[in-house]
Formats: sequence, C-alpha cells, structure tokens
Amino acid sequence: MRKSILLILLLVVISSCKKNTQSNYDSDVDSDITTNATKKVNEFAIIIHGGAGTILKENMTPETEAAYKSKLEEAIKVGYEILKHGGSSLDAVQKTINVMEDSPLFNAGKGAVFTNAETNELDASIMDGKTLNAGASAGTKTVRNPINLARVIMEKSPHVMMAGTGAETYAKEQGLSIVDPDYFFTERRFNALKRVKEKEANNAKPIDTESAYLEFYDSDIKNYKFGTVGCAALDKNGNLAAGTSTGGMTNKRYGRVGDAPIIGAGTYANNNSCAVSSTGWGEYFIRAMVAYDISALMQYKGLTLQEAAREVIQKKIPELGGDGGIVAVDKNGTMVAEFNTAGMYRATMNDKGELDIGIYKE
Repeated sequence: MRKSILLILLLVVISSCKKNTQSNYDSDVDSDITTNATKKVNEFAIIIHGGAGTILKENMTPETEAAYKSKLEEAIKVGYEILKHGGSSLDAVQKTINVMEDSPLFNAGKGAVFTNAETNELDASIMDGKTLNAGASAGTKTVRNPINLARVIMEKSPHVMMAGTGAETYAKEQGLSIVDPDYFFTERRFNALKRVKEKEANNAKPIDTESAYLEFYDSDIKNYKFGTVGCAALDKNGNLAAGTSTGGMTNKRYGRVGDAPIIGAGTYANNNSCAVSSTGWGEYFIRAMVAYDISALMQYKGLTLQEAAREVIQKKIPELGGDGGIVAVDKNGTMVAEFNTAGMYRATMNDKGELDIGIYKE
C-alpha cells in the first residue's frame, strides 16, 4: 500500500514538473511574440511613390529632377499633416494621392497617358486595413480624381469595383468632380502615343519586349517608367491604409486594365501586417498578386516587411519576367521602398517629421 502511495506521489511530481516546464516555455514564446508585435518604430508614418523604371540621373535635367522632388514633397506633407493631427490613414492616403493626380508630372489623373483610341482611361483603388474593406474603379474618362471614386465605392456602395460608364454615372451621383475628357490632355503624353504608333507602323513583326517597353516610355527620363502613383500610411490609431492611381499603359487597347485597381495586386492593407501600393508592369503584378503576397509572407511565414518585399520584388517578379516596385508600411511604422528597376520616385515621412525623398537607386 505504502509503495502504491509513493508511486502515485512520484507521478504527480513528474507531471507537475512537465507542466511547469511547458508553461515557462509557452510564456517565453508568448513574450517574444508580444515584444516583436508591439515594438513601434513610428507612431504614425507615410510613404509614397510616383512610379518606377529606368530613371537615371544622367538622363534627367536638374530642373525636371527639382520639379519631381518638389511635387513629391508637397504630396507627402499633405498626408503627414493629416496623420500628425490625428487624422485617419485613409484620409492621408486619399489626399496625398490627390496632389499627384492633379499634377501633369505623373501618369495618374491630369498626367494620364493615352490609349490607342487617343483617350485617357484611368484606374484606382484604396483599401482599409482595419476592416479589409476596399474600393476600386477602372476605365473612367471623366472622373477628375479616380482615388476619390474608389473611396466612395468602398464606403457608400455594396461593391468593390466599378468600371467604365457605370463607374462614371456613380461618380456623378455621389457629387464627385467630373471634367471634360480634354482636361487630361497633355502634349507630352500625346507625343508618347504618336511615337508608339509610329513604331508599330514601321514594325511588321509581333511586338517584342523592346517594343513593349516603348509603351512605358517617358520623355522626362528618356527611358521607360511604369507610371503609377501610390501611398501607404499608418495612423495614430494603428490603422493601415493604401491606395494606388494610374493612367495605365500608353497605347493600351480593348479596355486593358493593369494591376493598380486590382485589390491584392496593386493595393493591399491589413492591420495585422502591412499596407502596400505597387508600381510595375501590371500583367506580372496581377499574376503574382504582389501586394497581398507581401502581407501573406509576413503573416504566414513570419517574415519582416523588408524580407517579404525583397522576396517578391527581387525574386518572384523577375522570375516571371516583370519589373517594378512597391512602397509599404507595417503595423509598427516600418517603411520600405523596394524596386528592381534603376529608380523609383518615392518619399517617406516618420512621426518626427523627418522627410526623405529619393529618385535613383542608392
């Protein structure tokens, strides 16, 4: 009997030790996870891009470089002031993109490129990281600021995406600014279309890679650029948001739509990971689901934002045959601008008000 009691007591002690050891282990793991998850880099932050491509300093005049830097600074400071005073990341993203949409420098809004039919067709998207709600518009010709339409689609309709004349009708019903299509005309963009058409007329062969890049040609840099604008932001309430706006590809036909209005490809935001805006060759970015993939690598594989962005932009996209870049911010306020081209128009501002503007690869 005594032996039985001793045996029972011994088993109880061993079991207790195992539980305590496991408990201590679990506690250590939980502590590490919590520490990593709550280590704030910035209380709020904002990052923007104005397109990526073969942007080389030797091909750009000092005046043009100064103009781009000035507009990037103007745009990001609009969003920064919103965030600084407790505004939402959604407002910061939208208002920042508005500045770039209203500038002829960028292929979005006023500076949109021309289609084969000599029209301008604009796309945009926006996403709320708190609710995972999203809105997008595609192929509009009269909506002055497509990012505004994307937001009202997100917040006031049961849909995620609207396109073409239907989207324009909805924009009018919502009281958005509607303009004559001539508003989007710029001589520089129209000349770019003529250049592509001349190339087509003189080339009987199927379009090759070199010819395809001609559709992204930008006279400001004397080379190709994926003309898109985008923004990602974190606000003081810990909410992430991202948005992207574009005029698409010069000489596009048949209602072609790229990655900019595609949630998960051109834009993605999730409070559990990051907010991302893409700029690149849309067909490849759609196939790779670039923006979502970066978030997924963080959530499911435990990668940092920098690691995830590098994996997608430096490895996955080139393996498909595409190029471009992204800007992103994670839930801790870490900002990343990753691109595999020679340059990308970009800017960041942290919660201390420190501004950093970049154009070339450094």
